[in-house]
Parts: sequence; structure tokens; C-alpha cells
Amino acid sequence: MILLEKHTSKFLTPQKIFILSFAVVILLGAFLLWLPISTAGRHISFIDALFTSASAVCVTGLTVLDIGKDLSLTGQIVTLCLFQIGGLGIITFSVVFFGLMGWGISLREREVVQSVFLPIPRRDIFSLVKWIFKVTFFLEILGTFLLFLRFSQDFPIFLAFYYALYHAVSAFNNCGFSLFSNSLMDYSGDVIVNLTVVLLIISGGLGFVVMYEIWSWMRGFRRKLSVHSKVVLLTTGCLVFLGGISFYIFEMNNTLKDTPVTTKILVSLFQSVTPRTCGFNTVDIGGLTNGAILLIVMLMFIGASPGSTGGGIKTTSFAILVLMVWNRLRGMDLVNVFNRTIPGEILTRTIAIIFASALSVIIVTSVLLLSSGIVDAPSPESRKLFVEYFFETVSAFGTVGLSMGITPKLSNVQKITIIFMMFAGRVGPLTLAFSWHKPKRGIMYAEENIMVG
Repeated sequence: MILLEKHTSKFLTPQKIFILSFAVVILLGAFLLWLPISTAGRHISFIDALFTSASAVCVTGLTVLDIGKDLSLTGQIVTLCLFQIGGLGIITFSVVFFGLMGWGISLREREVVQSVFLPIPRRDIFSLVKWIFKVTFFLEILGTFLLFLRFSQDFPIFLAFYYALYHAVSAFNNCGFSLFSNSLMDYSGDVIVNLTVVLLIISGGLGFVVMYEIWSWMRGFRRKLSVHSKVVLLTTGCLVFLGGISFYIFEMNNTLKDTPVTTKILVSLFQSVTPRTCGFNTVDIGGLTNGAILLIVMLMFIGASPGSTGGGIKTTSFAILVLMVWNRLRGMDLVNVFNRTIPGEILTRTIAIIFASALSVIIVTSVLLLSSGIVDAPSPESRKLFVEYFFETVSAFGTVGLSMGITPKLSNVQKITIIFMMFAGRVGPLTLAFSWHKPKRGIMYAEENIMVG
């Protein structure tokens, strides 16, 4: 018995538990969505149910279905539960449940929560997780109330409340599932809807440890924010501001032409926020200029922040990469920020994450192209498909959910490929790799230089 426990403990590392928990929920969700009770009028294939479940649990938002039309009320509630669980993680739910029942938290659960949410270990894991649940439900309830004020003007009161709840939870968890066929395009100039959804997306994408530090600092429990939180806040602010301005410049003579000033500002702000892991849109993505498409691809690849409900390489990785390049140009070997030096191990891990992520995007895009049969057919149509497949792949990796309209046209092989990309984007390429092959320290030989650059 003892040997069995040791073997199980050795096999089920925190990374494997984290990954397996997502896989189990995805399969369970696929089975529930596949049932006739979850569909409205027509039966869906299991691969479509699996795709929808994976997209919901991985809080991506890509879908081969029209959630508001193809799924029944039961199916829609299933997706709502899936992206709520996917955003917070099944392990987080179990920690709170066991804590409330007085059963205590195991060392393994503590390790999993720390690996997901925390940059450094903490002792008060249960208190932190309980706070995460409180702030999550508070923001979702607040978002539901604000959206209800607007939706109640267009729909019956109960339907308006349901729409508000669904979209608020979807926004905070950075999922992007919408019950409207055209997402939020009908509300592109609405101040309440835009600002509410934007604030929910940013809150969910900051990372729970950052929100916890901000809350503690405002209450006087902390004297100052950590370097991690400062980097996240500064990077997020720069991406939102510069992204909004860039989108306006690219689209001022296209989608923003002949629109009121308020709409121009709201659309530019919304499209600078939503590509960073939430698939809502207030304009037709397929009708954007090449510059705007490139901008959105870059924002999707960067994604949200560590320990959040989003994906991508994360804002901290992008910030560290920029700092590395900047310090190298200044002739400095070390990377300093806010009077602190970033450890070399973090720098190496950052480079590995970005390289692994870029390689994953290239491989998956290649698979989509090969399975489509357009590789040997150079034409304007094939060029268009290449852009659409590349955009779809980056969107899946960043768990964003934005699409140029190619998602419903994917073949079964392509759907499985995108499912894998969504899964890898949610758990992280390195986490997925290290879960099966634990990194080992190699042999140190004599050093010898190699010319680079």
C-alpha cells in the first residue's frame, strides 16, 4: 500500500494533476453537450460537442456552433458551468469545498494551487483561494447587474437577466462565448456594455495574485506591490493604450469611418482589450485591414497575465523579453526592473516559453494547411486561407476565441488539431511538456564560444 502511494505520488505531479483535471472536465462536458437534451432541434456530432467543451473549459471562445441557437437552455448552462470551472480550475473548486467541509487541504492540492496562481509559495492557501472565489462572484454579479440594466431595454426581464449573467461570467473568465450570433456587434457604440465587458476582461486577465495584492494594498495590509504586480499592471496598461491607438489608426478609414466619436473610442478600446484572451468582438473581424489583423495577432499571442483566466505567452514574458532586448542594447548583461534584478532562471524560462509557443503555432498552422489541401495551390484564395488558419491558430493558443469566420468550416482533423492547440494554450506548452518529462540538470562541460547574431 505504501509503495502504491509512493508510485502514485511520483506519477501524479502537480503539473499532471492540473492537466488531467482539465482533460477530465472537457470529456465530461463533451458527453453532456452530446446528449439530445443539450441541443435545440438538431443532434450535433461528438467531435463538435468535444470542440465546444474544450473551447469552454479552456476559456477560448472558438465555436463551430451558434451557442444561442444550436444549444438548448440546458446546453447553454452546461457551457456556462464549463467556462466558469475552466477559468478558476477544478482544483480550486475542490480546495474550497474541502476547506468548507473542514477536511483540510492536502499537500498535493497546495502544490497545484501554488503552481497555478502564485509566483512564490504562501502558507494561507485556503484564505487566498476563498478570497479568489469571493472576488470572482462579486465581479460577476456586479457585471451581471450592469449588463442587465442595458439588456432589460431590449429583452423581457428574465431573458435580459440570463443574457447578462451569461455574458458577465463569460467576460470575467475571458471566454468570449456569446448567446448572440454576431457577438456584441449590436452594442458597438453602447457605453455600458463596452465598459462593463472591458473591465471584466481586464480584471479576469490581470491574475488573481495581482488583484489580491491591489486589494491588500488599498486596505493597508501591504506597504507596496510586488515587482510581479507592477510589471503586470504596467504592461497591461501599455498594451491597452497602445493597442487602442494602433487599432484606431489602422481602421479609421475602414470600420470606424463615418461612425460617431464615442463609437470610435469604444470600438478601439474594446478591440485592444478583447484580443488578449477574450473572444468578444464589436466589429467584423473578417473585414479588418491587414494592419489591424497583425495587431490583433500580436495581442493574442501575448495574452493575459500569469495566474489568470487567460492564455498566451503572458504579459510578464513579453515584458521580460522587451527588457532583455533593451538591456542588451545598452550593453548590460543583467535585467533590472523597479530596482530588482530578474533571476537568470526566469530569463531562460521566458525564452523557452516564447520559443515553444511560436513553434507550436507554426506546427499547428502547418497541420491545418496540409489537411486543407491548399499547399500546392498558390492563389488569392489559398493566401486568404493561410491568413485565416494562422489567425485561428494564434487565437486558439491565446485562448482568445476571435475568428475570421473559418471555424465552422474546419474538418474533423482540423478541429482535433485546434482542440489540442486550445488545450496547450490554456495549460501552457512548457507545463504540458514538463508534465511528462521532468526537466533535469545536465552535465557541465568546459565552455566554448559560438558566434551568434
